[in-house]
Amino acid sequence: MEEKVTFKSGELTLSGVVHWPDDITKAEQRPAVLVLHGFGSRKSAGNVTGPTNMFVKWGYVVLRFDMRGCGESEGLPGHLLCLEQVDDTRAAITFMQSRPEVDPNRVAVVGSSFGAAVAVYTGGVDERVSAVISSGGWGNGERKFRGQHLGHEAWTKFTTMLETGKKHREETGEPLYVDRYEIVPIPEHLRANMPSGSVQKFTADTALGMMEFAAEDVIEHIAPRPVLLLHSSVDSVTPTEQSIEMFKRAGQPVDLHLTADTDHFMMAESNTRVINVIHDWLEKYFPIKGAVDV
Repeated sequence: MEEKVTFKSGELTLSGVVHWPDDITKAEQRPAVLVLHGFGSRKSAGNVTGPTNMFVKWGYVVLRFDMRGCGESEGLPGHLLCLEQVDDTRAAITFMQSRPEVDPNRVAVVGSSFGAAVAVYTGGVDERVSAVISSGGWGNGERKFRGQHLGHEAWTKFTTMLETGKKHREETGEPLYVDRYEIVPIPEHLRANMPSGSVQKFTADTALGMMEFAAEDVIEHIAPRPVLLLHSSVDSVTPTEQSIEMFKRAGQPVDLHLTADTDHFMMAESNTRVINVIHDWLEKYFPIKGAVDV
């Protein structure tokens, strides 16, 4: 069962869909899971709808929603600032806590790629987050970009774009728009995973904000709430070291799983091994019935 919803994040109206399992009773409150989409993506992406259906099947109430400037939500298209997405996620938590079918004290956040970084950061600054699952996420924007724009020529091209964007805003008061692959290179063979309607042009401010975003600086504050870090050991988009470094910085309990038979969009791949890892982890740290001591 599902319901189209809207909720406020500041002055903006965000669009989402709430899903709940068929066996939930009117008097029952279930733990909730927020599924965050990736960079310039939307709530209809495969690595959002796939996990959503999985969590609902396992008995959770789930919200998937469009961040500001994405999909059907309000906001300037292509102007995606990480800290504003954290605000959107916190607004989504507030919305879900108001739902009668949700246990307001048990809300987990799950994200892929950009959404994973936002999920980790949100958990680090908002104690209402009960658990965090990060898939192909990143903890340090500058180090991530250096790993994605390898070599002097590529790095110079990227940093020149950032400087041009700064100068353009100073001179015109307007943002400079650039192609999404100038910010985050994605190999041709993976671009088919981009959902229809994904944002293709972003402001240079978006890249500047990502450069300064460091979820690894706050991940330690999530403990003793649990964190699951998933990453492909051969990730073609986000360097694997990003999750490894977050694992080093996190408090307990934290689990890190690296898999060689997936790539960056692992949440859309229906990989049985990944699914089993998530299922078993949830059974231990965020079960449907009752709380667990960690």
